[in-house]
Amino acid sequence: MDTVKAQTIWPALPYEKWKDTLDTLHMSMQIAGKVKLALHPFINHWWEVAFQINSSGMTTGLIPHKDDAFDINFDFLRHEVLIHKTSDESRKISLYPRSVKSFYAEFMAALADLGIYVTINPMAVEVPDPVSCDIDELHSSYDSRYVLNWWQLQVKCHLLFERFRSTFRGKSSPVQFFWGSFDLNGTRFSGKPATPPDYGGRIMRFAENEENFSFGFWPGDKRFPHPAFYAYLYPAPKGIENARIEPLAASFSPLLGEFILPYEKIYESPSAGDMILQFLKSTYNESARLAGWDLRSLEGPVPF
Repeated sequence: MDTVKAQTIWPALPYEKWKDTLDTLHMSMQIAGKVKLALHPFINHWWEVAFQINSSGMTTGLIPHKDDAFDINFDFLRHEVLIHKTSDESRKISLYPRSVKSFYAEFMAALADLGIYVTINPMAVEVPDPVSCDIDELHSSYDSRYVLNWWQLQVKCHLLFERFRSTFRGKSSPVQFFWGSFDLNGTRFSGKPATPPDYGGRIMRFAENEENFSFGFWPGDKRFPHPAFYAYLYPAPKGIENARIEPLAASFSPLLGEFILPYEKIYESPSAGDMILQFLKSTYNESARLAGWDLRSLEGPVPF
């Protein structure tokens, strides 16, 4: 495997180089995500299931369990998972090349050892050709170099997305990581209700019940094997596919039904951060304008 440049300002993340590791990590993080889904009270748009970026990786945040609580932290500097209870009991699980089945068994055993008994549906979700995680021996890769690159990229994206979020005065989501679709995401809302799409069942019924502009970063999968920034407005306004957006490397993808800025076209640019913000601002402005959002009342200056 080619040497990864650890000091690259925006780290390299070629899909073909780490796709096996990506798939294995995705399935492993879904196991922890399903535990949070099973135990945490519902929050609008399924925000309770999301993970948050922290200074060493990602965390589930606090998960209630009976009269106690715990969190699950994926540490991508030390390449381990820490399950920690408020009673100060904890268990560590190493991240290394092994099957998802093996990780699942050790992870669930660690929870039980801490007195945390939870039943989850182990079937993988939101992926092509899903396999149940408790029997998945197909995915068994872990290249720590690319995992580190991916996480460092998440940190940079998080900081940019928070800057973009700061001027919006309407309802907006936290910047958060969804383990199902495996993307870092933020969402702005117009305040208007929306009819959820026919597909997606209960998930979409509560995820897309308000008019919204969503944006984020996604590392790609076999259906679209390219890491990319994305943005879309739901429901899509008429003429959105012809909207003029920036930078030039960005375009509307008829296949995905959203705006795409391929990471591979910008990451080596010294102005990559500015290009990403340009993409977010232009796609939001054009989408919201076409949808008739009250841009003046929803946007405001940062007060300092």
